[in-house]
Amino acid sequence: MKAKALQPSKKTETSLDRLAAVRTRIARAARDAGRDPQEVTLVCVSKTFGAADITPVIEAGERVFGENRVQEALEKWPPLKAGHPGLELHLIGPLQSNKAHEAVSFFDVIETVDRDKIAKTLASEIQKTARHPRLYVQVNTGAEPQKAGIPPQEADRFIASCRTDYGLEISGLMCIPPVDDQASPHFALLNLIAKRNGIWVLSMGMSSDFELAIQLGATQVRVGSAIFGHR
Repeated sequence: MKAKALQPSKKTETSLDRLAAVRTRIARAARDAGRDPQEVTLVCVSKTFGAADITPVIEAGERVFGENRVQEALEKWPPLKAGHPGLELHLIGPLQSNKAHEAVSFFDVIETVDRDKIAKTLASEIQKTARHPRLYVQVNTGAEPQKAGIPPQEADRFIASCRTDYGLEISGLMCIPPVDDQASPHFALLNLIAKRNGIWVLSMGMSSDFELAIQLGATQVRVGSAIFGHR
């Protein structure tokens, strides 16, 4: 009886394979929109993943990472930052006032400024620590009651208040469209709010829709599962 030929084993896809694909898709989306791919920063969302998963992505050249929780970041990132100079860490999850000191002390960017209380607390912590993380206002473009973010109709007032009342420099806007909605109107709305407030950094678009976000002006895309796999 003739022996059955062995089939070559299928290569297991790694985070580096997925990262390469994401980089290619970002570059293609930017060029299709008539933009320079260098205008778009990839924020690798590493929440819930440990150092063993994150290190290969750092070694592949990525330097910007996003975390949802202050405590989780404080537990895993100090050794990674010590071993890899030049990393930039973004807080992309809701910030509670009692974590503001740690957030200001540790993160390079806080993307979730969304209410007067947290703006006032951040202003106080920045003054005390003399550390100035870049700050983005999170806009709840879908007006979802369960989701963080300033309502869009209050965004102009809130941005002005951050600047004039609290002395904060707001350098970007961030949004997370509702899961069941078409994302494009939300990205377009965030872009409109940014332009009329003189803001040029737009953090919008995730694994499922970052190419659309780039077409609509995103300067930063937050990509997790498309790089690290599903949690």
